[in-house]
Amino acid sequence: MTGIITHDPPPAAGGRQSGPLIVTEDPDLLDDLLRLCAAAGATPEVHHSVPGSRSSTPWALTATAAPATSPESSASSASAWPAGWEAAPLVLVGDDAARRVRGAVRRRGVVLVGRDQDDSGIWQRAVEIGADHVLMLPDGEQWLVDRIADVAEGVGRPALTVGVIGGRGGAGASTLACALAVTAAREGLRSLLVDADPMGGGLDVLLGGETADGLRWPAFAASRGRVGGGALEESLPELHALRVLSWDRGDCVSVPPQAVRAVLAAARRRGGTVVVDLPRRIDDGVAEVLAQLDVGILVVPAELRAVAAAGRVAAAVGMVLRDLRVAVRGPYASGLDDREVARLLGLPLVGEVPVESGLLRATESRRPPGTPARGPLARFCREFWERALAETDGRVGSGS
Repeated sequence: MTGIITHDPPPAAGGRQSGPLIVTEDPDLLDDLLRLCAAAGATPEVHHSVPGSRSSTPWALTATAAPATSPESSASSASAWPAGWEAAPLVLVGDDAARRVRGAVRRRGVVLVGRDQDDSGIWQRAVEIGADHVLMLPDGEQWLVDRIADVAEGVGRPALTVGVIGGRGGAGASTLACALAVTAAREGLRSLLVDADPMGGGLDVLLGGETADGLRWPAFAASRGRVGGGALEESLPELHALRVLSWDRGDCVSVPPQAVRAVLAAARRRGGTVVVDLPRRIDDGVAEVLAQLDVGILVVPAELRAVAAAGRVAAAVGMVLRDLRVAVRGPYASGLDDREVARLLGLPLVGEVPVESGLLRATESRRPPGTPARGPLARFCREFWERALAETDGRVGSGS
């Protein structure tokens, strides 16, 4: 339920998010809300009654000094509310306190929390205080834990998430995925590289970090519900200024789809960029990844058999992913160039993936693809990120 909204909460000082603000005098409800905050890893600011303003005038007196129907009185009383009301990233108002907060300035991020499923009047009270949501406990507990956890993590714009998949075996998708992630990290973006191909030998090997400390996919096989983004990031190996989620060399070659969904969602909440190296087969786990991608890149060698194989891959991927593009790798067969390959596949062209001399020797010496900052592969990746990030900013700016 959304009422009139005239103010957005500003970020906390230093860019860090504070915990939610709880306003209630109901001890049982407070116990439940504190329990849910603890489950989400957040420390709330709690007021058993309406807190005092800077001038020590109780909020209860300020908020009820005039009827809520008086705009002049409401504006006057709102100015006396302490900054905590406006600055808190999330406000949880107990239904018992709804009457006392009617005079507060309207803002986003207010949740009216009740218990009586049969009380239809709670919707009217939500409108009166400008609440975004009405939540009934215990039914809405998981939703509220997720919302509080977002606050605790300081969630902003989700990561720009790019999947790379080969049009045929040996197309160079893993090489491009690594180069994209390395380039993003070098440009100062938070970067996470995800290996979604259990049969690929492990991207940590390609990056020279197979012995690095940190968790691999099998450790997340039992994940359910929400995975903390910060905890995920800290648990993974850090290689070449980026985090890597890869496979180990054990017997586990699959992770349940719900675990894949939870892990990738946590990765995206951290912002920056996420690059996923995809297998050519589409199973339930890969479908979960495809559903969270912003852009897919199909890497296709410029030869007829590769184009034919890539057409089948594109058809399967396109059933889930709307934005699939093609990157073409030479040398070119007779009659083909990058534009012709894109035309035959009916996909937008990202460009020609350059052949980088010495790449094999660099890999053998544990230097990941895209490491030379002035090399042609790094330049290709840098130009891709510039375009993709500009497109994302354009979509956000247009409200889409």
